Amino acid sequence: MRLVFLFAATLLKAQTVVPVDPALAEISNTHGFLQTAISPDGAHLAYVEAMAAPNQSTIYIAPRVRVTAGDGKVVCDEYALAWSADGKQLAFLSDCAKKEQLELYVAPAEGGAARQLTHLKGLLAEPKWSPDGKRIAILFTENLPHAAGPLDPVPPDSGVLESEVFEQRLTLVDASTGTARQLTPKDMYVYEYDWSPDGHGFAATAAPGDGDANWWTAQLYTVTGESGEMKSIYKPPVELQIATPRWAPDGKSVVFIGGLMSDEGSTGGDVFQVSALGGTAKNLTPGMAASASNITWPKNSRTLFFTEHHDGGSAVSQLDPATGQTERLWQGDESINPPFDDSGISMTADGKSSTVIRHSWQQPPEIWSGRIGDWKQVTHENRLRKPLWGEAKSLHWSNDGFHIQGWLIYPAGFDANKKYPMVVAVHGGPASSVKPNWPRPGYNPTLLSQQGYFVLMPNPRGSYGQGEKFAAANVRDFGGGDLRDILAGVDEAIRSAPVDPQRIGITGWSYGGFMTMFAVTQTNRFKAAVAGAGISNWQSYYGQNAIDTWMIPYFGAWVYDDPAVYAKMSAIDFIKQVKTPTLIVVGDRDGECPAPQSYEFWRALKTLGVKTQMVVYPNEGHSFHKPEHQKDVLLRMIAWFNENLR
Repeated sequence: MRLVFLFAATLLKAQTVVPVDPALAEISNTHGFLQTAISPDGAHLAYVEAMAAPNQSTIYIAPRVRVTAGDGKVVCDEYALAWSADGKQLAFLSDCAKKEQLELYVAPAEGGAARQLTHLKGLLAEPKWSPDGKRIAILFTENLPHAAGPLDPVPPDSGVLESEVFEQRLTLVDASTGTARQLTPKDMYVYEYDWSPDGHGFAATAAPGDGDANWWTAQLYTVTGESGEMKSIYKPPVELQIATPRWAPDGKSVVFIGGLMSDEGSTGGDVFQVSALGGTAKNLTPGMAASASNITWPKNSRTLFFTEHHDGGSAVSQLDPATGQTERLWQGDESINPPFDDSGISMTADGKSSTVIRHSWQQPPEIWSGRIGDWKQVTHENRLRKPLWGEAKSLHWSNDGFHIQGWLIYPAGFDANKKYPMVVAVHGGPASSVKPNWPRPGYNPTLLSQQGYFVLMPNPRGSYGQGEKFAAANVRDFGGGDLRDILAGVDEAIRSAPVDPQRIGITGWSYGGFMTMFAVTQTNRFKAAVAGAGISNWQSYYGQNAIDTWMIPYFGAWVYDDPAVYAKMSAIDFIKQVKTPTLIVVGDRDGECPAPQSYEFWRALKTLGVKTQMVVYPNEGHSFHKPEHQKDVLLRMIAWFNENLR
């Protein structure tokens, strides 16, 4: 199969209306933050700053003391902060010793050389200190030959498939000698874990088999610290996925987030509690009109704290499991922590101080610290950054008995006396939400605002932010009610702002790519479309993708048992209705939304004589990592809309 890859610099047919380079410079010059962690005693605050190049990051202790496993001159990838219980030592991962091989290091909080603990081969992740400070637990995938995670490029298939499965195992490292001992069984993949308060065991989410494929079927286990014996204490129903297990400080129970989730790492749901001995899990937040995204339970606090998706923004609440009383402590139209990677709030042991990463479309990311809702800014690395895109307004509208929220980004330099084209940008997932966030490199519809477009970013049914009933409202109905919600949002945008109804486009990535493909088969309202990593045929997709277990909760059955429900939601079954010029882009090694799905849609459009173009990016997965590809896909999107909506 021949791959088509044409660089934008030579073959883009349409010129941008406004030079995009200044906006790209603002983004590339932004100091990104991956994590922030406050020591249990509150004496120290560490953070990880992302550098412009991929897989490069730097650790600092505030105000700005570098912590590194290298000599300070070598550029490394260093992250995954973990404070010891006494706050005197900081554990982290670094590839300074050998490029692309992470190892575990420990550095003193007061400064000084970092000490290498491990000498392993494979992928290390998520270090956490034992309560007594004598051991550090990590997640270790021995001999893994490639990056882990469904967003990364999948290895090319060859030979006998599934002949070797690499399991991520809970591993204990002696903090004084560095001796490592793999704890959990070879046939179990551990996703997340938490030390028990007494340090004798763990709570963990895990499943047998391929880790990327089976997260959606994970159960909650306790793990014995000596033998590694695993006992399932909660097996969720098919429609419930689980994440972020946390021990109660008294050691008698475990709390976690449970909900209908379409993507590992994109967490949303209610807060549940189950006995450490097993049994029925109790929903502590039934009927909550928001979606919990992470949990923190300080060891000296009777209440836990959880971050939330809430009405297109973020929130933090406090929950007393003993009484069920919940109190909203803060909410805002912004993001806390990186988008799609909510690491929660790092808190002191007494729960009185915390640290977060805060950012929005108008405010670049910075580290903040203090009491929840009364944070003070710690870093000022992005004080020179200015938004070169328009302001955003939160819109609300009703449809089919649901109340929908979305964001309308205005054109830069907006003139109320002019009419502007608009592009609808549909988020991925579908279990996710659009929240205000400072733009990042790559495919980024926000930058269409800089080109003179309104950009509508809806949170239709199936999204996080309005509770579990809303998040599950698109089950067995992809492209049905959620598309009606989006079209009603277009109407609301036209009522609210000077949008030209004859110049409206649509775009999206992943589930948003599917929605783009499906939408142009259902309506001719959109005059241009850009489908990124889309899905055109759910029936063939079932047999092509690397993560098929996510589909059962949404479709209700295997495709082999109920092909009709897959067919009714497949764009290819309505392909003859398409008139919209459509650009299709995809990575050739995408395991989540494989390239054949894009080929199928593109080939059909060519056969029908619909204006189309397809670009396949070599050695890219579901997320693009190469800077030249990130820029190229953005420029192509802008040029396609300029060519077809201007």
